[in-house]
Amino acid sequence: MGLKAALALRRIARSYAEGRGRLEVFHDLDLDVYAGEIVALVGPSGSGKSSLLHIAGLLETPTAGEVYVAGQNCTALDDQARTRIRRIGIGFVYQFHHLLPEFSALENVMMPQLIAGEERQVARRRAGELLERLGLALRLSHRPAELSGGEQQRVAIARAIANKPLLLLADEPTGNLDPATAAHVHDELMRLIREEGVAALVATHNLELAASMTRLARLEQGRIVES
Repeated sequence: MGLKAALALRRIARSYAEGRGRLEVFHDLDLDVYAGEIVALVGPSGSGKSSLLHIAGLLETPTAGEVYVAGQNCTALDDQARTRIRRIGIGFVYQFHHLLPEFSALENVMMPQLIAGEERQVARRRAGELLERLGLALRLSHRPAELSGGEQQRVAIARAIANKPLLLLADEPTGNLDPATAAHVHDELMRLIREEGVAALVATHNLELAASMTRLARLEQGRIVES
């Protein structure tokens, strides 16, 4: 593409001790994700989709290979440096929303901005704008327990985007929702990603939803097969 990838995985290998031997999950795996792309990560259960997202998000260190975020080799960074990159450069959306129950929707979306050092008024304005774009303008003061499952996940999406990350990683973001709600939340997630221009890697088992993304990366026998 001639552009610097927001995420570049190079020759990634990951194995775990299993009994007297080792279980190899990935070997010689390569993947690039560019700004503005939404890449669907698919594969059977147990193929390692979540593990690959953890490696891409600097939550887990590969056995071998290199992880680049915006061109920076992050593989050998210490925990403090990796945390700093995650805080300002990477957004995460999980199957379960993991919202802070004692805070309102608005405060949940403000939180990562405040942790990153943003001024309170700026964080409040950004949080309100994101929630409004996701159809939650009338839910700003509601706590998670007062929101539906789909509304909670939309708050989690706004929280992940709040710091304007270079890279968004989503692990089965609609997997805990009923089909109708899942389709609605998925459409809003895709729209927001495109509006924000971030690079996104989305793990999903739903091939119908995956078909709406820019391209598909399939995990097969420890490597990525593009289609």
